[in-house]
Amino acid sequence: MQKLRIGIDYTSAVRQQAGIGRYTRELVTALLRLDRFHNYTVFAATGGLDQDRWTGEINRLHGIGDRQLTVRHLPLSDDWLARIWHRLRLPLPVELATGRLDLLYSPDFTLPPTWPGTRTLLTIHDLSFVRHPDAFVPALRRYLERVVPRSVERADVVLADSAHTRADLVSLFGISPDRVEVIFPGVDARFQPTPSSAAPPVGGAEHPGSEGTERLRKRYGIGERPYVLSVGTLQPRKNYVRLIHAFAKSKASQRRDMQLLIAGGRGWLFQDIVEEAEKYDGVRLLDFVDDEDLPALYRGATLFAFPSLYEGFGLPVLEAMACGVPVVCSGTSSLPEVAGEAALLVDPFDVNELSKALDRVMEDDEQRQRMIERGLTRAARFTWERSARQLFDVMTSWEDL
Repeated sequence: MQKLRIGIDYTSAVRQQAGIGRYTRELVTALLRLDRFHNYTVFAATGGLDQDRWTGEINRLHGIGDRQLTVRHLPLSDDWLARIWHRLRLPLPVELATGRLDLLYSPDFTLPPTWPGTRTLLTIHDLSFVRHPDAFVPALRRYLERVVPRSVERADVVLADSAHTRADLVSLFGISPDRVEVIFPGVDARFQPTPSSAAPPVGGAEHPGSEGTERLRKRYGIGERPYVLSVGTLQPRKNYVRLIHAFAKSKASQRRDMQLLIAGGRGWLFQDIVEEAEKYDGVRLLDFVDDEDLPALYRGATLFAFPSLYEGFGLPVLEAMACGVPVVCSGTSSLPEVAGEAALLVDPFDVNELSKALDRVMEDDEQRQRMIERGLTRAARFTWERSARQLFDVMTSWEDL
């Protein structure tokens, strides 16, 4: 087998804590553990980045794949790099920083210029900026509308997070189905029920010895009241305003002393979410929650709600299931594909239907237990090792592209 020189754009991994940043960290980590043969060069735009954070990530990567790993940093911000490569379209190949490559993989929607002969792989996580353009700041939408189609056209192979995203790429961009491979994201092993039981009891009460949840309640000021949880960046597509209304309706009709916790950093066009949250008792915006705290946050929840209008995959759904928490989520886009029969699917535009689904899960113990068991089985099918194996297979079959 020929030893390949593989470049990976790692910028999102060091600049974004959640979303694509976490996806990139998990996938590259699993890939380096899997493949000890080929040579990898990861590079990132690190201008303005906290150097301790960058150094820590470099050390972590070298601890996984030291012998076959080279790390390069570009002393520019990601915004400046986007201006140079995608707005001004200056033909400065990435190999000027990485050295010669056989293959370049970009996990974040866009491809930098490359020398002729370098094969390219590109992950498109979703086409929400096409399907839901009103959920984007106009400048960002216009940028994506210009740059993403060009990158898709250039890529030798496009990777999609789901069959739904693959279908969107074919129908909206006219890409040949033969050029699109589906690689599902995985669920990290730390997302699991507490050892003492496979499922949290009704009401979100803690398992015996659940120190992680107790520490979490104090750190984020959650208190002792049971809670419904949702996780994701504050932006219109996540449909949090309708979730807040559905929760308030359920709480009032059932007279429950519940909380709704929404964990996610502030993205864009989020002001109406903040305003609605302030109107209702028990609705709390936690802002960004550290990765290390997420498993305990999931485990402590009575249920997980994810009424997003559109998702390319919807990883939080599986993370909640893996932690033994029943899930209510949208029956739209890729989410039925991800959740299977393990979640209660709803129309995300129907507040009444969403409210009734919350009631149903909280009131019916047998329903909860069935959902928990199915969820654990469903989540176990998705691992980062499996994702990395699929990516490796695509990379090492590059001669046939």
